Amino acid sequence: MTTLARTRALTAEDRPRWDQLWSQFLAFYQQTLPQSTTDLTWQRLMEGHELWGLAGLDDTGRMVGFAHYQFHVSTWSPAGYCYLEDLFVDPQSRGRHVGRALIEAVYRAADERGATRVYWHTENTNARAQILYNQVGYLTPFLQFRRRP
Repeated sequence: MTTLARTRALTAEDRPRWDQLWSQFLAFYQQTLPQSTTDLTWQRLMEGHELWGLAGLDDTGRMVGFAHYQFHVSTWSPAGYCYLEDLFVDPQSRGRHVGRALIEAVYRAADERGATRVYWHTENTNARAQILYNQVGYLTPFLQFRRRP
């Protein structure tokens, strides 16, 4: 089994493959978005000042995953935090350390920026991802609440 995984910043040339992976990601979470939201997300990723994106590559250089992250201020930290908003690896490439490589690349970006925390969410039913998450991070006792629609 392949164990080599690399990461790099997303580029404009990644759009077709990113669209495929983004569609799989949304399907996994049983979500649909208007095309205009997907286009705006891509635009923000390419601008790289509100939202940053990474491509996860297998040992052939093929994009098999992505991570999207952003920085924000915090009332608890002068340097702010890094939120890993989206992480996805093609199901056929899971178990090959791509997800770990993407998370570690986000950690490096956060360290370069001086962020004092990197955090993310997942559904409590996403057991496979939680195996990795427990290796690279820890589960906090906080629950997320949202405004009712």
